[in-house]
Amino acid sequence: MVARPRSVSPDSSADRASVLTRAVARIAQLWGLSNARLAQVLGVSPATVSRLHAGTASLDPASKSFEAGQFLLRLFRSLDALLGSDDAAARQWLATVNRDLDARPLDRIATMRGLIEVCDYVDFYRARV
Repeated sequence: MVARPRSVSPDSSADRASVLTRAVARIAQLWGLSNARLAQVLGVSPATVSRLHAGTASLDPASKSFEAGQFLLRLFRSLDALLGSDDAAARQWLATVNRDLDARPLDRIATMRGLIEVCDYVDFYRARV
């Protein structure tokens, strides 16, 4: 009798952590976020971000950094939908002072509160489209 490979539940914490970690690393690459900036957004050290990029660490599903990663992914998906998958336009939007937010979105996402506010702002405009 041949042993079947064990199936892993798609909802397992390890899978969720791995997928989100890779997504956050990819977002940082597409948006040109430095390790220091991504560390601010996630609330971790730059060394931890280096390990996330290298694949030797992942975001803990029970942590605030995981929650911040989820919001970063939400922001990415919303901007992607609004801007037609134009990463250069997303980078430009993040780097430009926004009068409604009273700051550059890139600066606002450095705190959890700011990240949530930017997500809500983009989602509001996305809903109007």
